[in-house]
Amino acid sequence: MKRTLARGALPATAVGLVLSVAACSSGSSPAAGSSSPGSPSSSSGSSSVAAAGAAVAGSRTPFGPGCGQLPASGSGSLEAMGAAPVATAASSDPALSTLVQAVTKASLVDTLNTTGNITVFAPANSAFQAVPADQLNALLADTARLTAVLTHHIVSGRLTPDRLAAQLTTLNNDRVTVQGSGQNVTISGDQTLSGQPAHVVCGNVQTANATVYIIDQVLKPQG
Repeated sequence: MKRTLARGALPATAVGLVLSVAACSSGSSPAAGSSSPGSPSSSSGSSSVAAAGAAVAGSRTPFGPGCGQLPASGSGSLEAMGAAPVATAASSDPALSTLVQAVTKASLVDTLNTTGNITVFAPANSAFQAVPADQLNALLADTARLTAVLTHHIVSGRLTPDRLAAQLTTLNNDRVTVQGSGQNVTISGDQTLSGQPAHVVCGNVQTANATVYIIDQVLKPQG
C-alpha cells in the first residue's frame, strides 16, 4: 500500500468573511443623543471599539510556514475554508488528502462536519509519511484503532493560540499535552506515532465549525 493515499472527493464551498470598521468624517454631525466629537465619552467609546476589533482580528490570524502554500483565493484558500465545515474544508487542501481519506474510511466525516465549536489538530500528508510503513498500513486496516487515533486529534472548544499550551481532553476521552506559548507550541515525541515532536505547520485556520492546527506528526492516544 502506498503511504500517501488517494484524496477523498468531498465538496468545498467558498464564502468570504469580511470585517470592516467605518469612521465618521470630521464634518459629519453627531447622531441625536450621542456625545459630540472630541468629548471624553466619544473618544473612549471609539478606543474601545477599535481595541475590540483588533482583538477579534488578532485571534483569527493564521500562523506557520505552511500557511503561505495555501491558494490566495478559490478552493483551498483561507477564505473558502472559513465558510465550510471542517471535513469539507480539509478536502480542498491537497496537503490534507491522506487525512481526508482516513476520516472517510473511519466514517467520521459527518461527526467532524456537524460537531460545533471544536479544535482539530490535523496531520498533514507529511505527518502520515513520518510513520513507519508497516505501522501506518496496520493502522489504516484497523477501523476501530483508526477511529481512536483520529478522534484523539479533536478537542472541544475553539482554542486560540494563547490557550493551546495545556493538558487537553480529546474527543476519545484521552489527553494530549501541548507545550510552549502563543504561536510557538509543540507536542512531545512520546505523544506521536513516529516518536518525533509535533510542530504546527499552519495554525489558527478557521472553518465554519472548527479552529484547525495543521501539524507535522500523527498523535497517538495515551490511554
